[in-house]
Amino acid sequence: MRENTLILSVEQLSVAYGERTALEDVSFRLEPGTVLGVIGPNGAGKSTLVRALSGVVRPKRGRIVIAGRELGELSPLERARQMAVVPQARQLPPAFTAWEMVLLGRTPHLNWLGQTSGGDEAAARQAMERTQTLHLAERQIGELSGGEQQRLLLARALAQGAPLLLLDEPTTHLDLQHQLSMLEQVADLAHTRRNGTPPQHAAVIVLHDLNLVARYADRVALIVAGRLRAFGEPAAVLVPRTLSEAYQVALQVLPDGPGGYPVIVPGPR
Repeated sequence: MRENTLILSVEQLSVAYGERTALEDVSFRLEPGTVLGVIGPNGAGKSTLVRALSGVVRPKRGRIVIAGRELGELSPLERARQMAVVPQARQLPPAFTAWEMVLLGRTPHLNWLGQTSGGDEAAARQAMERTQTLHLAERQIGELSGGEQQRLLLARALAQGAPLLLLDEPTTHLDLQHQLSMLEQVADLAHTRRNGTPPQHAAVIVLHDLNLVARYADRVALIVAGRLRAFGEPAAVLVPRTLSEAYQVALQVLPDGPGGYPVIVPGPR
């Protein structure tokens, strides 16, 4: 496959924090129209992968190529036009209104005077409608619950309109209804064809809930101790032996759960 048909290419990526290696020799490719679920035990390097892909941490070795260009060659503005991030940790300005915060997602597209257009406001409004947050528009961030703030982070990322969406444990603080709604929105964004064209977006999602991964991911990356132990379709990665070895606990995979998705449950005691 030609590199310019990919949204993301990761080649022999290694990341270290001082003397501690967090990721070692990770390689994979991501096509448009794909939701990649990143799984693994705590401390495996999942969040480090998102930080490296977003440019927050610099690789020790390897290449990250976004839409045919190396990540290190992109200016901050170009990077923001290529990827949007929903981070794990929230540090949102408490005095901002929800509307102002979501509109920040349009920053990479503002004119040279930094002015928002009607198109920017329409994109922000649509993003808030999709995430069921429009009714919060005039509320200050400091007044909102953790789950409401998490949904606004997704709205901000959707408003940004970037082809690659990076989400680090985005369902934290969300009840079941909004977990499913958030992942439906991400999957819809990745899979949608517009005007007969192929899908133009992809998403990388770090998740702990293996059953949500089984339901929403098109590809799964299993990271253990900083290394990519498995990568492929859910049916190939979400298998009892692989998961049990990774998580150090007996797990069963029921292949024909509700909706046709596999269901992962603890093994017998």
